[in-house]
Amino acid sequence: MNPQLFLAFMIVAVSLACTPGVDWAYSISAGLKQRSFVPAVAGLCSGYVIHTLLMAAGLAALLAGVPGLLGWLTIAGAAYLLWLGVATIRSWRGASFSAEGGVVQSDNQLRTFLQGMGTSGINPKGLLFFVALVPQFVSPEAALPVPVQSGLLGLTFVVLAGVVYTAVALTSRKLLASRPGAARVVTLVSGIIMIGLGTVLLSEQLLPLLQPAGA
Repeated sequence: MNPQLFLAFMIVAVSLACTPGVDWAYSISAGLKQRSFVPAVAGLCSGYVIHTLLMAAGLAALLAGVPGLLGWLTIAGAAYLLWLGVATIRSWRGASFSAEGGVVQSDNQLRTFLQGMGTSGINPKGLLFFVALVPQFVSPEAALPVPVQSGLLGLTFVVLAGVVYTAVALTSRKLLASRPGAARVVTLVSGIIMIGLGTVLLSEQLLPLLQPAGA
């Protein structure tokens, strides 16, 4: 693999992982509400592992080329974000913190993991990232086969994203766990962000369908 291409990919991957979005919102929410944010971060990374496997197997580009599939994935992802955002907002008043700054709210680690995996795995923008961007950093002349290069690049993004999301969750816990009022506000804002992004994604898909033909 070309070292220069790999370094360029790492810079792009870190930049994307450091861009606030729904993954950040979910990481912050888990960092504040759950006893451990590890299942949430692991779930987010697992969703991108799925995208990596699809890409390495050549299925990601095939799925992206199916007419209407990305639209339905976007609608499903938007609906999921709306549900997750509403659930976050409904739980923000119940979040409580111990004197040591630890979260005392009970949690279900498997559910947290699956929610994280759904957040990143069902995101059509994640699929497009692996379909459109990763191939730009693959060198056909390299010794490694193209699927292997694609898989390594995808896993590199997973690792970098995991580091960033862990830092986000840990920082939110350290800074806000001892400030219940601020923590609840941030949790509320995280839920609002999820609902906002879900609404935007849903409107982008539904508004064209509601417009009169020929308009």
